[in-house]
Amino acid sequence: MRQKEKKSLSDKIRYRHRYVGKTFILLILTVFQWTSFLPVVFSGETDGFFSALLLCVYVSFEWMYVTVMHFAMKKTNFELEFIAFFLSGIGLCLIASADGSKAMLKQMITVFVGVFLYDFILWFIKDVNRVMKIRKYIGVIALPLFAAAFLYIKVAVGPINGAYNWIYIGSLSVQPSEFMKIVFIFVGAATLDKLLTSKNIYLYILFSMGCIGVLFLMKDFGTALIYFFAFIVIAFMRSGDIRSIAFICAGALIGAVLIFIFLPHVAARFETYRHIWDDPLGKGWQQTSVLMYTVSGGLRGLGIGNGRLRTVYAKTSDLVFGMICEEMGIILGFVIVISFAVILIYAIKCVKNAPSSFYSISACAAASMILFQTCLNIFGITDLLPLTGVTLPFISMGGSSVICCWALFAFIKAADIRAYPQTYKT
Repeated sequence: MRQKEKKSLSDKIRYRHRYVGKTFILLILTVFQWTSFLPVVFSGETDGFFSALLLCVYVSFEWMYVTVMHFAMKKTNFELEFIAFFLSGIGLCLIASADGSKAMLKQMITVFVGVFLYDFILWFIKDVNRVMKIRKYIGVIALPLFAAAFLYIKVAVGPINGAYNWIYIGSLSVQPSEFMKIVFIFVGAATLDKLLTSKNIYLYILFSMGCIGVLFLMKDFGTALIYFFAFIVIAFMRSGDIRSIAFICAGALIGAVLIFIFLPHVAARFETYRHIWDDPLGKGWQQTSVLMYTVSGGLRGLGIGNGRLRTVYAKTSDLVFGMICEEMGIILGFVIVISFAVILIYAIKCVKNAPSSFYSISACAAASMILFQTCLNIFGITDLLPLTGVTLPFISMGGSSVICCWALFAFIKAADIRAYPQTYKT
């Protein structure tokens, strides 16, 4: 009896000791967020008191979440959560400064919803047998709903910036393709978790072709590329056959060429690629503005609210990385890029000891999807890649994107054996 009491006491001391390190990280994160946010509070351009109150709520939520999960749920590692809170906080700061406190409130609510979905998915995929039972039903239901969402947008909403992406529910907007990313990885990893069979492969290929086909009908080519990249990662991890992957990529390339030949309006969307300086005041205005204003901020930035990129369309969505570099400094821009690279490294490290191939496949697919989307955003606005209009994960304004990114983090976290301390003893 005394041994059990001593063990229980030692566990409590151990968890308290580990919490000290997390407290230090939370303190650094809190100081950074408040320091970044002070110009927004005292700028006079927004409701400073309300913005400060919202930041208090956000910071309190961070502390409460880590504390509860550490002591009540016995979680010991919060690397991914800290990265997500860090990136989301930067997004909230820029949105409050450029779009006002109401836009910040809307974005912050989606962060909280994303955290809830993150924990729900972690709980749900804890039981791999449950995942295997439900995978077919999710795929069969989700794909027709995705197609139905496109038909509804086409008929009832119409194109926005040339794409059929958004469903409006009152003042709220939802992007179905973002939530479909969760299903895409879930179905792919679950379907190929067991021994590979021709039936499994063909079913997932058909499912993937259906998803990407709907995205092409929506004219959401950037997201279609992200889906295709995730499909390649999932297929390669399960088969390891480089020849087959090369064959699939070659077929996709031929298909893209045919689309550009027979659908010239699609090719027109990429005609400014590598030619933005040919028409800097017209079609190349966004990207040339990003390039000029990004470097004008220098290493430390001009300060929140002092940038000129905030006058350009899509400043807090597609172009937000340029706004970060201009107002908060190129150094912070590099830190953000490194943060996304750390996510991939974390996933690769965790999959080695993952308790199931489902966790390994889904973690690498989710991490590569987030990293590839980051590359499309940053390299797109700087003209290193065609501008596809995808968001910067966690930071860009857009509730659907933020919620999806938190959900993808759940797949990465699940591969870490420390995510389920009561199930897998370390």
